[in-house]
Amino acid sequence: MTAPRIPNLFAVPELKEKLLFTLMCLAIYRAGAHIATPGVNVQVLADFIRNQGAGTFFGMYDMFVGGGLSRATVLALGIMPYISASIMFQLAGAVFPMVDKLQKEEEGRKKITQWTRYATVILATFQAYGFAIFAEGQGAVPNPGMGFRLVTILTLTTGAVFIMWLGERITERGIGNGMSLMIFFSIMEGFLPGFFLTLSFLQTGVISIQALVVLLAGMLAVIAGVIAITVAARRIPIQIPRKVMGRGRIREGQKTFIPIRINSAGVMPIIFAQSIIIVPGTIATFSNLPALRAMSEAFQPGTPVYYISYGLLIVFFTYFYTSIIFNPLDIAENLKKQGGFIPGVKPGAATADYIDDVLTRVTLPGSMFLTAIALLPFFVFDWFNVPFRFGGTALLIVVGVALDTWIQVQQHLHLRHYDDFMKQGRVKFRGRRGKHM
Repeated sequence: MTAPRIPNLFAVPELKEKLLFTLMCLAIYRAGAHIATPGVNVQVLADFIRNQGAGTFFGMYDMFVGGGLSRATVLALGIMPYISASIMFQLAGAVFPMVDKLQKEEEGRKKITQWTRYATVILATFQAYGFAIFAEGQGAVPNPGMGFRLVTILTLTTGAVFIMWLGERITERGIGNGMSLMIFFSIMEGFLPGFFLTLSFLQTGVISIQALVVLLAGMLAVIAGVIAITVAARRIPIQIPRKVMGRGRIREGQKTFIPIRINSAGVMPIIFAQSIIIVPGTIATFSNLPALRAMSEAFQPGTPVYYISYGLLIVFFTYFYTSIIFNPLDIAENLKKQGGFIPGVKPGAATADYIDDVLTRVTLPGSMFLTAIALLPFFVFDWFNVPFRFGGTALLIVVGVALDTWIQVQQHLHLRHYDDFMKQGRVKFRGRRGKHM
C-alpha cells in the first residue's frame, strides 16, 4: 500500500482530532518552556552553560529540555525526571522478580505506572533543590537563601509533574508517544537557531559553500543509515503446527517469524554512556583538586581516552540494555506453550540458546553503528567548524520518534480505508440481496 499523502491527514475526522490535540499540547509545552523561574538571573546561568559546551552534563540536559535549563524556565527539568523513573523501574524488572511479575500483568502494570509517577515527583524534588543550589553557586540568584530554594522546588517540581501529565494526555488522546514527542520538539527547537548561525558563518566566510554541501550530503547519508538500522531486523522463522481445538474446530498451521532488530536498545546505550563519560568533567567543575582537574582534561572531547572510553561504554550498554528488554527464555517458553517451534531447533532450552546466540551476533553490528553515530559528529562538525552539534543521541531520537509517529499515522489511515472498504462491501451485498428477493 502506498504511503498516504499529507493532505489526507486531516481528511479523517478522528486522526484530525488527534493531530490537533497533539499540536495544542506541544504548543503549550513549548510556551511554558519560555517562562522564567522567579529569582534567577537567566543571563548568568545561560553564559555558564554555554561555556561548558554540549559534551557536558549541563549541555546534554539542556538539549533534552529544549534550552529550558539555560533559560531557567519553570519547565527546566523537562520530561527527564519521568524518563529516569521509568528507566529505574524497567531496570528493576530485571533485578527483582516481584517487579518482573507485575510488568507481565495488566493490574501490575497499572501499579508500576502509579509508582513511576510517585518516583517522578521525588526525583523532580531532589533535582529542583540541586538546581537551586547550582544557580546560587554560579551567582545567578540575587537573593539566595531558603526562601528562594523552596520557591524553586515548588515551581520546578510542579512543572515536571505538569509535563508528565501533558505527555500522558498526548499518548492517550493524541498521536504518538507523548514523552518522546516532547523530547523530539525540544531537540528540533535548537536546530533552527543553529541553521541561521551556519548561514551567518557562510556569509562571513568562516565556512565555505563546498564544505557546507559536503556536510549536508554527509548528514543526509547518516540520517538514511539511521533509518535503515532502525527498521532493520533479523527474522527467526517460527512454525506453528495444525491443532485440533475441540468440537471439530481446527487451527490451521502457520508460518511466522520473530523479528530481532539490529538496534533493539534504541538510543539508551548512548544516553547511559554519556551519563557516565561526563561525570569526571562535571565533578571537576565543582572541585579544585589537581587530580580531578587532570582526570577531567583526559576525558574531554577530542582526547583519545574520551573516544575509546565512550565507544567501549556504548558497546557495553548496548548488550546490557538489550539483555534487559529481550529475554530469550520467556520467548522460548511462550513458543512452547503455543506449540510453536523454530525449524531444526528443539523446543525449550535449545530454542532459548539459539535465540540468545542470534541476538548476540545481531547486536554486535548494532553496537558498532551506535558507536559510529555517536562519535562521527565530534569529527565532522569540528572539521567543518559548524556552530551546532546535531549529534548521535539527538539524531537517533529525532529519526526514531519521527518514524514511530508516521507509522501510527499510517495505521490510522489504513484502518479508515479498511472501514470504508467494508462499508462499501456491505452496501453492495445488501443491494444484491434485495434484487434476488
